[in-house]
Amino acid sequence: MTSRRTRIRMLAGAAVLGGVSALPAPVAAAAGPEGERARGGAVVSVERAADLTAEEVAGRLREGKIESDQVRHGVTAYRVVYRTTDSAGAPTTASQLVVLPRNGERRLSAVSWLHGTTVHRKDVASENPKSNDRLVALLFASTGRAVSAPDYVGLGSGEGFHPYGDPRATVAASVDGLRAARTLAHRDGRELKRKVQISGFSQGGPATMLVGRALQREGADRYFRAGALAPVGGPFHLSAFEAAAADDKIDKSGLYLAYFAVAWNRMYGLYASPGDAFRSPYDSRVETLLDGHHTVAQIVAGLPSASKDLFTEDFLNKVRRPDGVLKERLRPLDETCDWRPSVPVEIFHGRGDKDVDFGHSAHCSDQLTRNGAAHGLTDVGDVDHNRSVREAVPRVVAFFDESAKSG
Repeated sequence: MTSRRTRIRMLAGAAVLGGVSALPAPVAAAAGPEGERARGGAVVSVERAADLTAEEVAGRLREGKIESDQVRHGVTAYRVVYRTTDSAGAPTTASQLVVLPRNGERRLSAVSWLHGTTVHRKDVASENPKSNDRLVALLFASTGRAVSAPDYVGLGSGEGFHPYGDPRATVAASVDGLRAARTLAHRDGRELKRKVQISGFSQGGPATMLVGRALQREGADRYFRAGALAPVGGPFHLSAFEAAAADDKIDKSGLYLAYFAVAWNRMYGLYASPGDAFRSPYDSRVETLLDGHHTVAQIVAGLPSASKDLFTEDFLNKVRRPDGVLKERLRPLDETCDWRPSVPVEIFHGRGDKDVDFGHSAHCSDQLTRNGAAHGLTDVGDVDHNRSVREAVPRVVAFFDESAKSG
């Protein structure tokens, strides 16, 4: 699982959560520093979401059971709508939370924070003041960094449905989010440094590696480059993750697999009708429940928790042994770590995670090792999935601090 280039550290720590309140109404934004409104990353609107002193940030973090010792500055948070593209490459809009530190610095390090699986479109950093992702963004900004926390396509106040895990849409929304954040910083008389520190949790773990690779190898942006990568608790072997969900070997297996099946059917056509994948009577309600407008509680109340009770056996077998378009589309998400980053990488995971097994981070580590990439793998303890990110984030801040000094 590890090599001489890989270190595993056993850590214990504290937690995240809490909230802030929204402030006044949206205002139209000017075009970005590089040109036309129609380009990816062009800002459509900006709304101030929060204005907090350092003491208020620390208080929110303590309410959420996260260490507040790293807080140094007050912050201003903005809800930003910007232009991007969807899974088909078609123009659309997306939203994000952008947070700037109130520290007087004119050149700011930038962080891209990429969130985990979210089924309700309002349960994202830009909309929900009590979400983990809002708190993580506040923490990063309070250390003196500018933060771009994209909601991804189809969540928040963006258009359309969420193309869950789609690499093309994930990279587009994240890179275009950075461009929009740079525009907002310019309006404040500030500049974001080129090297971006990228981190994300769960679904955001593979997203971290996808965005890092796009900025390093594929020239995804003329300005931004990857600076350091810190994925947390990610399903880096997605075909194995979905097969485990089909066998009910993970927590919330039915919900994860249902969200995956509905989203990927919209993009790639996994079944001809809901009855081909879902048992009656759930086939008549599952797509409505997973439309982005229902909460987790509503979905859980309407669907069985076990995959064996929710799906047809034929569909479960297709997930266990994928072929055709499903196999083709899963392959890139089994290989998000199969490259050689030229920047510092630290993978974080909790060995007690019952949603995403620690073996996924070992899979990522092994791929990086085979490519000769120096990296670390930090075990944050015998904690569950949601607590693992709360344990990891202060360590991510420390890792980014260390990386900035060495880089």
